[in-house]
Formats: sequence, structure tokens, C-alpha cells
Amino acid sequence: MEALQLARHASALFLFVCFLVKRGSSNPNHCTPSLLDRSFGSTSNLFFLNSICGVIGRNWSMLFTAAGFSVSLQDSNPEQLTHALSSIRLQMLELEERGELLGKRPALEQLNLIKAEQDLSVAVNGAVYIQECIPEDLEMKRGLFSTLDHMLPPTSIIGSSSSCLLPSTLFADLKCCSRCLVCHPVNPPYLIRLVELVPHPKTEAWVTLQIEDLMRQLGRMPITLRVELPGFALNRLQYALLTEAWRLVESGALTPDEVDLVITEGLGPRYAFSGPLETMHLNGAGIRNYCQLYGESICSVSNTFGPTPKFSGVVMDSVHKAMCDTVGDSTRDLEKRQCWRDRCLAALSKLKRTINVQDKEGKTTEKEQTGKFT
Repeated sequence: MEALQLARHASALFLFVCFLVKRGSSNPNHCTPSLLDRSFGSTSNLFFLNSICGVIGRNWSMLFTAAGFSVSLQDSNPEQLTHALSSIRLQMLELEERGELLGKRPALEQLNLIKAEQDLSVAVNGAVYIQECIPEDLEMKRGLFSTLDHMLPPTSIIGSSSSCLLPSTLFADLKCCSRCLVCHPVNPPYLIRLVELVPHPKTEAWVTLQIEDLMRQLGRMPITLRVELPGFALNRLQYALLTEAWRLVESGALTPDEVDLVITEGLGPRYAFSGPLETMHLNGAGIRNYCQLYGESICSVSNTFGPTPKFSGVVMDSVHKAMCDTVGDSTRDLEKRQCWRDRCLAALSKLKRTINVQDKEGKTTEKEQTGKFT
């Protein structure tokens, strides 16, 4: 009963504080009540971000500042921190110039909400929520979480950006495991709204609910897995696609470029608006009818897929050569193509935020698409 009361209290406080952050003073030094502060009397920065300052950490920080949160970036390498802040500044100003910056504050005001710290204990001092973004290395992550376990107050929540590591393994033996969960974004997080939440078996319900709400405050679309699965949801679907793409090249049926074309000019455009199950429903005059018409064929074709490929050897060399011919293989070539991809994603994101999307009853639901702070 006590836990339930805490959950309700924390959720209500969270919504109220977020409202104050977004509607309150534009002064970047303005302080707000702590997220879980029952008295509303003390003040502290609302949000801190712990991160090795790579692409994911930088994107997370931009999302939080867009929503009006104060952010602390942490990295033990001062050069990484300097590069991160410079990169964030450049990206925000470019997004603002193109009319694609999220949030209601101008870029420079958002930038003022970010501070950099080398010392982990300083970065997380007073932290309400920590988003870990270090490399996908189990022992490295467990080492960090073990350190944080002895640093954080009993109300702080830890979210991991891990894309595959299971919470039961990541957070094993931590005293704070009831306040830990995976919070996995899709790269690049600033431009793709989905976030996968995977609680630890002992994660308290109020923690998951609060982080779901936090993601919505950032304009994200959270989904919460009810059971632990290797690869979660997005990578399970992605890996199923990648394994068959590899087989098509391996069999000589298609070239690597032709496989990519099947997605970019075939499945991709419609999946940007209707997922695979809704597509079944639309294309078959209902799921039942679709299954009756095509269910046997799906099973028959699926039985021919064959074993999981090794992603090495001759096929890997063939795919690598094709991608280098198309995109290039230098760092500059890759960065140029990534920038082009990100501009396309930004344009698609903007379209999805502004288009008059019709709900099931034919009513405009544009507000739902735009998020809460865009």
C-alpha cells in the first residue's frame, strides 16, 4: 500500500514539475523542485544525464534540454566532453536554421541547460534520473552500475541505453535494481521517436510508469516489454530482416543494392506509417481474412528460410564492397552519408508531426503526433 501511495505521489509530482519547467522562467539558472521532493520546499536541478559522450549520449541530452530539463554530461575524458558540447551546439544551430529544432526555447537557451562534468560523483550529485550511454560491454556497464549503486540517493532511477543486454543480467546484485530498467532509444534518438523500456524483474511498477511518462514528456513513443527477450522488440524484428537480406545475397538471388531497394522503395515507405500487422489488416480486408488468404503461403515460405548466417566470409566481403561502392569507405564519406540520412529522417519526422493523421474514427489526431513540447 505504501509503495502504491509513493507511486501515485511521484507520478503527480513529476507531471507538475515538468509543467513548471516548460512553462516557467526562461532563465537557465531557474531551479525547480526535485522530481521526488514531497515538500516542494527544496530546489535542485531536475535532471542529470550520465553518459560517455558519443552520438547516443549527445542526442539524449538534446532531447532533455528541448523539454526544458537541466542536463549534466559526464565523461572522464575532457576532450570527449569538449567535442560533445561543440557537436551539440553545431547540431542545434543547424536544426534551428532549418526549422527542425525540437522544443520552444531557442537553441542557445537550450544549450545553457547543459553542463559537462569529468567527475562522476559530481555529475550525479542530486540526480533524479541517470541515462547510461556507455559502450555495449556487459562488464563495463555492470562496473558503472556497481559504482552508482553506492553513490545515488534511494529515489534516483537508472535507465540503460543498452540495445540487447537483459536487465536481469545488467542490474544483477544491485541494491537499487528495483529502480533500474533498460531505456533503449533508436539511433539517432533525436529523430526517431520509439523508445523501448525493459524493466528488471524486480523493477517497481511506479518506476516504469514514471519513465514512460518521462519519455512522453520528451515527445518520444515508449513501449514497455512485459517479459525479457534477447534483443528486445526492435532488434528481434531488425535481425529477422537482416538475416533474410543476407540469405538473399548469399543465394545470388539479389545484389546488396537490390536488397536495400526492396526496403527503401518497397516495405519502408508504408511501414513508416502503418506497421506490419496493420498492413496485414489493411491489405487483406481484415486480419482474419488476410490469414485465411495468405497464412499457408507465409508458413510455406518461412520454412524455406534456412539457418542463421554467420555474417562473415565471402558474403560479408561482397556486401562490404557493394556498400563502399555506393556510399564510400572513408570517415568523410560515411559522415556525409549519415548527415544526408539524418536530414531525410528530420524531414520525415517533421512530416509526421504536421500531417493530418486520421484516427480510426476518421478524426484528426495531429496533437497526438506532435508530442507535448514541439
